[in-house]
Amino acid sequence: MRGGAGTVRRHRTGTIAAASALGLTAVLGGCGITGGSDEVTLELVAADYGDTEADSSQGYWDDLATSYEAEHPGVRVDVTVYSWNDVDRKVREMVDAGEAPDLAQIGAYSDYADKGLLYGADEVLSIPVQAGFVSQLAAAGQVHGVQYGLPFAASTRVLFYNKTLFERAGATPPKTWEELADAAEALEAEGVKYPYALPLGPEEAQAETMQWMLSGGGGYTDDAGAYSVDSPQNVTAFTWLRDELVGKGLTGPVAPGRLNRADAFAAFADGEVGMLNGHPSLMKAAAGKGVKFGMVPTPGIDGVSRNTLGVTDWMTAFRKNGHQKEIGDFLDFVYDDENVLDFSRRYDLLPVTSSASQEMSAAAEDEDLRPFLDELLLSELYPVGKTSWASVSADVKKHIGQAVAPGADPSQVLGRIQATAMRAGSAE
Repeated sequence: MRGGAGTVRRHRTGTIAAASALGLTAVLGGCGITGGSDEVTLELVAADYGDTEADSSQGYWDDLATSYEAEHPGVRVDVTVYSWNDVDRKVREMVDAGEAPDLAQIGAYSDYADKGLLYGADEVLSIPVQAGFVSQLAAAGQVHGVQYGLPFAASTRVLFYNKTLFERAGATPPKTWEELADAAEALEAEGVKYPYALPLGPEEAQAETMQWMLSGGGGYTDDAGAYSVDSPQNVTAFTWLRDELVGKGLTGPVAPGRLNRADAFAAFADGEVGMLNGHPSLMKAAAGKGVKFGMVPTPGIDGVSRNTLGVTDWMTAFRKNGHQKEIGDFLDFVYDDENVLDFSRRYDLLPVTSSASQEMSAAAEDEDLRPFLDELLLSELYPVGKTSWASVSADVKKHIGQAVAPGADPSQVLGRIQATAMRAGSAE
């Protein structure tokens, strides 16, 4: 969901050093026994949501592990944090080497579940914890009707707009595609560099793509769950983007297929973007540079979009080391509302449990996150329960920018992606 500081850090470095001094071996991904036959070490690999060393997720996990170990003297929790650029690859390398961690907090789960490598939620979580997830997040964690992906952090998307630039252009926050185009034209006339930033570059093109699909009444899949990338609604959306925004020079100097999300966010924080789709982390970046911004629901083809994009990252529990009881007990601790809220507030993310969401929606300190919370129950997630989604998402990142290029035929581009999706889906 978010990039991090990009370095690797380990929890319990002092403990590991002490063990080495005693001539003991710290076991990673093996039997998990250190310091005595009655002590279990759980290995957790997690993603970094921080932007610097100072706000790295390592601090959160260190505090959480210390608190948990104080109440469970027979269990150690060894946490390794990697940046989002590396974490999924690192976990895959561990799994391929036969050294799966006990727990991995990562971006995808379905391929591991399909291979029988994961515990199901009902095998490790207490009933109250399993029942406490926000319903659509829990549903997105299922493969063949069994929940293997445990939601860990969530976000939704809203339309951010630069209030100063809008006032200067005499524009109003849009509710429809037509109003968005009108606002973009007014911003362009005032010399705004990116009237509407359209990041369809390879970093996170699948997000911007789905947001536009949903706003036109489409999506990656149909109501039956089958891929529908080249549906009439999706073709209409990308034809409109080609003709009404890109073709009229309203998306800035960088071609959408080469504009990445991080660069678009940075340009917004620098005051160069009139409007763009964004998630909660953009608030801090923009406010930190003095940008006065507003947020409204995503404009749709004929009114505010009925659905918005929801994204969640996943906690997974691997069977490899056999620590089912200890994993379950630790996860119940992880998903305690106090801990869920602590993490969410540190990184401007949305809670994944209903009770924590209710508490956040009523708390004055979380008022800035309320627009995103309001969208959560109306959000739709990527089809992450499909093992084919990884290859489909990669194809979207590679090709979707071509759909809005001058002279392009969006139906052909979407049709090629649909063909990839059908081939990948046939193997499921």
